[in-house]
Amino acid sequence: MEVSCKATAKQFLNLSVQPRNLSALLVQALPKLMCLRPTLHKKFSIDPPPMDATLPELPQDILMDIFTQLEIPDLVRAASVCPSWCSAYTSLCNLGQYKQSQTPCLLYTCGTDSESDARLYNLAEKRSYKLTLPGLPIRSRYLIGSSNGWLVTADDRSEMHLLNPITMEQIALPSVITLQSVAPILDETGAVYKYNFWNRATRPPRTFALDELRRYLHRKAFVFYDTSAKRYIVVLIHSPRGQLSFAWLGDSKWTCLPPDRYFHDCVYKDDLLYAVAGQGEIFAFNLRGHIVTEKLIVDIAKEYICENIYIVQAPCGDLLQVWRLEAENGYGGNVDDAAYEKHTGKIDIFKVDTAAEKLVKITSLDDHVLVLGLSQSLCLRAEEYPQLKANCVYFTDDNEMYLYGHKNNRRDIGVFDLENNSRKELVSPQLWSNWPPPIWVTPALTELCPTKVPLYPTPASSLQFCYPAFLRAAYILFCITIISAYLRSWCSIL
Repeated sequence: MEVSCKATAKQFLNLSVQPRNLSALLVQALPKLMCLRPTLHKKFSIDPPPMDATLPELPQDILMDIFTQLEIPDLVRAASVCPSWCSAYTSLCNLGQYKQSQTPCLLYTCGTDSESDARLYNLAEKRSYKLTLPGLPIRSRYLIGSSNGWLVTADDRSEMHLLNPITMEQIALPSVITLQSVAPILDETGAVYKYNFWNRATRPPRTFALDELRRYLHRKAFVFYDTSAKRYIVVLIHSPRGQLSFAWLGDSKWTCLPPDRYFHDCVYKDDLLYAVAGQGEIFAFNLRGHIVTEKLIVDIAKEYICENIYIVQAPCGDLLQVWRLEAENGYGGNVDDAAYEKHTGKIDIFKVDTAAEKLVKITSLDDHVLVLGLSQSLCLRAEEYPQLKANCVYFTDDNEMYLYGHKNNRRDIGVFDLENNSRKELVSPQLWSNWPPPIWVTPALTELCPTKVPLYPTPASSLQFCYPAFLRAAYILFCITIISAYLRSWCSIL
């Protein structure tokens, strides 16, 4: 069932059972469930107040403990219920206490929605949520990356922005004209109206309109956090020839790394940037000093480039290299027709042996799952994400020539089972429009430019009794169960 978070939120306050009543019910029911002595039962019991009386509220610290255990869809719903719940949600985000792992979701657009609307398909719930995103309409942007809950988009001037589809925070990145291969062309008023782009140093530049450059320039972008520098860094793979450039959040320009490497993918591990090139070679970059240093980790692993290559960190800390090959007979129709399709036909996985400086092929992910596409490549433990199938690869379309040259064609999105080398559709029939191409997003409440952290909310006085730690834990677990079921029941009714 398609659910609009905003539409749902507007109807929450009109429901007959309000959160204040829920607080009272929770306190009344808990002693009975825990088989407490009658004296304690009296201590925790609350007489039903008159209909016009002010009903008791959960203390903010208890409420925040409960919210830390909710999935983001439930958390966003809860924040829309009433001012006290919204306050707990805001404090939780500002204090950075929400650490709950999230299942990757598929962000896409739907032809029946407005230009600014996007949908988030939740694999855990197998349902979609509608989001109205800020800034320029999402359908007018190119989606060039996703990591740590942030989208990287390119607008109609080919300028890049970070966008968090959950918190709606948006941040401009350094201008495209600060890249080495791009120079502005100014009109008589001094405004930029075209770009010169050098695809090769030995050739004259090509001239592009403002919205045309992004088709040829941007390939893939990432947002990483450097724990030593305690700063966020944005890494961009772009033309010419898969070059790498980076910018610390707040920088005014991009810094370019050595060219002619044809990089495909990146991962940030132990405060080093690992990048894989088209023939399987892996480089490690230290970007924190005044001078960038690099080291070759694995040399050329194959003679030619015929597939997309990914690098991903496994939960145990090992690096994996993944090769994704198209099916030989995966096409239907002529390349210029809307019937033209391509399909993932084979996926090879290698463990990176950094000591021996070589790749070791593995035939199974065992109890792990891969997530591949224009987003940051992920390797997850299936036991932590029971809604995902172990030894499978969840993938979206990321072939740049196919994506941007054939906007109306069906996208290569699905699930590849490594046990029998077969693929299946993620959802049938597909929910999404073919443009912009759907992309994986792992929902996050991270704010890259946080506002001043407010003082810790003062707990409500109505429930300020003291109770043992075990009782508090049981109370919180009970609240989590009830609130989750409560919010989901509201959603199903709507």
